[in-house]
Amino acid sequence: MKIDKDTLIGELISKKPEAVNVLMKYEMGCLGCPSAQMETLEQAAYIHGIDLEELLQSLNEI
Repeated sequence: MKIDKDTLIGELISKKPEAVNVLMKYEMGCLGCPSAQMETLEQAAYIHGIDLEELLQSLNEI
């Protein structure tokens, strides 16, 4: 699975459960929130003040 800025958090967690550990490392603790399930990684990075490219690189390394 290629992970990019348009990947939905819900889809990512469903297909790559190990991604939760990476997201938690970036202090994205609202992963169980219903709205987070339909949020893109780009939206989540913006909301949490996370560098999107760094996040994507970390997620694509798993």
